Amino acid sequence: MLFGSSYRHERALLILVAICALSFAYGSGWQDVSRLGLTQALALDGTLRIDRYAGQTGDKAHYGGHWYSDKPPGVSLLAFPAFEAMRATRLAGPDEEARGIWHRRGLLLALRALVGGVAYAAATFLVGRAAERLRAGTGALVAVTFALGTMALPLAATLLGHLPAGALAFAGFMFAWKSGRGRQLAAAGACAAAAVLFEYQAALIALFVLGYVALRTRSARSVGWYVLGGAPFAFALGAYNLAAFGSPTHFSYGYESAVFPEQQRGFFGIGVPSALGIAKTLVGHRGLVLLSPVLLLAAAGLVLLWRRGRRLEAGVCAAVALAFLVISAGYFDPYGGLSPGPRYFATSLPFLVLGLAETYTRWPRLTAVAALASVAAMLFEAATYGPNFDFETVWSVLGLPRAAALPLVLAPAAAALTLALRPTLHRRAGATPPQPTRRSPGP
Repeated sequence: MLFGSSYRHERALLILVAICALSFAYGSGWQDVSRLGLTQALALDGTLRIDRYAGQTGDKAHYGGHWYSDKPPGVSLLAFPAFEAMRATRLAGPDEEARGIWHRRGLLLALRALVGGVAYAAATFLVGRAAERLRAGTGALVAVTFALGTMALPLAATLLGHLPAGALAFAGFMFAWKSGRGRQLAAAGACAAAAVLFEYQAALIALFVLGYVALRTRSARSVGWYVLGGAPFAFALGAYNLAAFGSPTHFSYGYESAVFPEQQRGFFGIGVPSALGIAKTLVGHRGLVLLSPVLLLAAAGLVLLWRRGRRLEAGVCAAVALAFLVISAGYFDPYGGLSPGPRYFATSLPFLVLGLAETYTRWPRLTAVAALASVAAMLFEAATYGPNFDFETVWSVLGLPRAAALPLVLAPAAAALTLALRPTLHRRAGATPPQPTRRSPGP
């Protein structure tokens, strides 16, 4: 049993949160063109150049007289099979090939569901599994809180790379946590390295997990298995950089178009965090604390996890969260344009929310209240941020009035919360939580 409940219960939770998250219908933007332009260039022309679509986006890199996507290639590659299937079934025809599939709203939403939606479901699944491993009975609570009460919710129905990178990096951590066997450690390295194909900053997580493997196993052979598993994906990224930008060590952001000259400062736009950047990231109008106050309890939960004896696991999760907080606050635009918050932090969310396994055990009602407040804020944000400023949903796109469509989004969220939170909300007031016990570093 994954979340401490029946498999039927677990599937129901995943389906409910997915229906809610994938119901939001965002308009197309520059990043869609940049990523899917590369997908189409590969499929139609066998090239990495997006010249034919470059005029439709400012998210592009210029090198050698040609235009390229300025994004990591992971999302573009992940969308490739779905795009080819759409071509084979004639859902995408000559007009979509010439102008871009993003001009067909239904096909764009389908691609987002197949890329961002799958990553969202995978991340939710993994978070629930990890929480249940730490504290039996908390898996469903933590999974639903992550799915509905953090930026994961509004990012699910997009082609942004944060959730795929976060899911893969967290899977790498879980493989490393599971055992010290060679195959699991190779899988850990493969997942952690694959995450970098979706977000370059995920390389930091790969290094933290490498440190975790070294400290946990104290074995050069284990470290070697981890590195061996990641090597093919590191070579793949190097090969992409070589083909597009002339060198394995030249990354797309180094050739960013003049639309974002700030990208050339610091490390691809990331510098030393300023007080303003930290304030905007945490308590700005779309700050982490304002929209997801439950994350404060998640941070406190990592402290509790450390005190309980899970120091390596707590240390990795805290290091990832702090590193991505620094990245977000040090970026020239902490919110990254039209986004539901400091989206560069989103890759670290699976690691941070693991602390909720402790707080749901120690302070169940307080954590539940903070989770409900976070869910309400994120639902509103998902319905109103950026290109989706008027509560538009898939259901309203299909023709339902917005007043009738909105309950179809809120109902599955309410059902998922009820299923997950009911045991906590009915826990007897004043009940003594289970006493913490020291565990060995193993699972």
